[in-house]
Amino acid sequence: MPKHDENLLAQNKKARHDYSIVDTVEAGIVLTGTEIKSVRAARIQLKDGYAQIKNGEAWLVNVHIAPFEQGNIWNQEPERTRKLLLKKREIAKLENELKGTGMTLIPLKVYLKNGFAKVLIGLAKGKHDYDKRESIKRRDQDRDIKRVMKSMNQR
Repeated sequence: MPKHDENLLAQNKKARHDYSIVDTVEAGIVLTGTEIKSVRAARIQLKDGYAQIKNGEAWLVNVHIAPFEQGNIWNQEPERTRKLLLKKREIAKLENELKGTGMTLIPLKVYLKNGFAKVLIGLAKGKHDYDKRESIKRRDQDRDIKRVMKSMNQR
């Protein structure tokens, strides 16, 4: 089990259903003081979020971080665009992958690592409806096979 699962704060469960993940990259997020407090309280939502690369920088867009209740005037807008911390090499690699291939960057998980908030970004290709049905069918078949194997082992 990956180490970052024990400090998991948010997960985009719908992402693996709607997209086939080709590659993943870990990135830091630039947050303000009240935002990190909300993130540590697991008040973050990745559902409609995505990442994009503009002018050689990576940005996290449309990720909702709830305002910190004791933050008063220091709170930021909940769905503001946040900068992602990646190396130039990683950004260049992702930018090349994204050019004209129908690929997109989506946040998969947000977790704490050594006290810092990290986001796992997935390089993803959208699935068609028939691909989604195939995934569901395969998952159901695997579940049935495991159920039969378990019942045979108990005899």
